[in-house]
Amino acid sequence: MPHVHAKGENGSSRVLKISSLVTLSYIVLLVVTGVQAHSLALLSEAGHNLSDFLALLLSLTAVFLGARPPSSTKTYGYHRAGVLVALVNSASLVIVSFFVFYEAFRRLQHPEPVHAGVMIWVAAAGVVMNGAIAVLLYRSGQDVNIRSALLHQVGDTLSTAAVIAGGWAILLTGHYWIDSALSFGIGVLILWSAFGIIRETLNILLEGTPRGMKIEFIQAAMRSIEGVNDVHDLHVWSIGSETHALSCHIAIADIPLSASERILREVKERLLRDFKIDHTTIQFEHLECDVAHGCVIPVPELEEHDHNHS
Repeated sequence: MPHVHAKGENGSSRVLKISSLVTLSYIVLLVVTGVQAHSLALLSEAGHNLSDFLALLLSLTAVFLGARPPSSTKTYGYHRAGVLVALVNSASLVIVSFFVFYEAFRRLQHPEPVHAGVMIWVAAAGVVMNGAIAVLLYRSGQDVNIRSALLHQVGDTLSTAAVIAGGWAILLTGHYWIDSALSFGIGVLILWSAFGIIRETLNILLEGTPRGMKIEFIQAAMRSIEGVNDVHDLHVWSIGSETHALSCHIAIADIPLSASERILREVKERLLRDFKIDHTTIQFEHLECDVAHGCVIPVPELEEHDHNHS
């Protein structure tokens, strides 16, 4: 129902706005305290949270664009705006991670005194903040755009918790290299979250089979419907992160149109119920088919001709 959809969009937008403001405030806190405490781990967290802030802003933009209706030039609407946003965001994370690696390596060569107490209380505030934002994002939606922002927040929650442990370790041992080691760990976490989203978004943009779907299972489900003799030239892809499409040719008997409508209805219901595929283009055929250049072409039965002429 359109009203429900709009409500969901407004809910996601509100959560993203709140999350963006809270994250920006925490970035300022991390930078100020990171400089004062001489903590690369806190400054790395600032970089990590900066990428999250960018992710939230881009996600907010994607929600706005995704709600725009289709037009004569954008017949599918702007569903892939969120996918592009997730790709750009994840690519920026890769850059941030390599910057963190560089600074951590430099600090290992020349360790600097770190105020571990400041690290601990700032990181504790970050665990609470990032955890709360992650819960809000989890409840607001599960498309790839929202999920990319959610992964960042979960990663931040874990990395800030590690900073707390590192701060205690520095207090107990007095070894300042622990701060740089934590930064390496944060960099690895950033890369891990980034590559997962990059892989998924590229699959959508290249119109690969949606995550979690298998063509053979879809074919088997369609062939199990009474009246379906064969399924071929089957293509499944994603228009957006949560909008899946399918096109195929279905071989049926030479039956009246009214009978084929029943088959079409059952096929669509099965695809929607079992695979959440809601956009379908299905062509019925009752002739023997041949395959040429990836497209199935109906071939009529050859009639016998008498070639013997007097």
